[in-house]
Amino acid sequence: MAVLPPGTLLQLMYLRERLKRINPGRFVEIGPGSGEITQLLLDLGWVGKSYDLEAVTVERLQIRFANEIRKGQYQPDNKDYLSQLKPSESKSADLLISCMVMEHLDDAAESSFMRQSSEILKSDGMMIGFVPGSPAHWGIEDDIAGHCRRYTRDKIKGLMTNNNWRVDHLAGLTFPVSNFLLPVSNFLVHRSEKSKLSLSTIERTKYSGRRNVKFKTHFPSLLGLILNRRVLWPLHLLQKLFRNSDRALVIYFESRPNS
Repeated sequence: MAVLPPGTLLQLMYLRERLKRINPGRFVEIGPGSGEITQLLLDLGWVGKSYDLEAVTVERLQIRFANEIRKGQYQPDNKDYLSQLKPSESKSADLLISCMVMEHLDDAAESSFMRQSSEILKSDGMMIGFVPGSPAHWGIEDDIAGHCRRYTRDKIKGLMTNNNWRVDHLAGLTFPVSNFLLPVSNFLVHRSEKSKLSLSTIERTKYSGRRNVKFKTHFPSLLGLILNRRVLWPLHLLQKLFRNSDRALVIYFESRPNS
């Protein structure tokens, strides 16, 4: 089993707690990356599909979730989520989940994302989103990943209001752990990935879901002794304590379209 970064583990721990409050149904996931959120959803009894622009990402998901695909529980799709929906996909999802995707969209695409999400969700469906927070912490990782923005809590609320959605829950995550580690993270990213700055924005976006930076995105298996949910539990409690901090580097939200 892969050893995950501390920030990723903290986000998954928070998401697990929130998902346990609702009954599992059908999900649509945008930007699945290596499939950690996908795995959590499937483990909790959800069924659904993922969209990703990068063919290699989808191929890896097909290998990882071969059993679930064969059983009809999951389907990864190498497709632009913002492209036209099939009629069968309209009002098909109980949950839409997007992790580190919306910040890649320009303003027009961001609005299209909201309209598409309104169309794909059932009348009582919900969106869960993770986006980078704290614009003051913009850095090389944002440039390399092809980000258009970092969000604030007010930016999320305004986006939802302007598109006739409501926000049910907002929380800043990974503070203060990710803030403490940020200088090291920036150094590792600059050393390993600065060459990506020459790529187009869309190419950087595609690569952002399958990055390979030692001690940033992947770790030696031995570090699994400390990078696990049990050891990081106190830090999870700490991130919940500081969930209203404007300095949190990740913003988590739950929202629904207004009737």
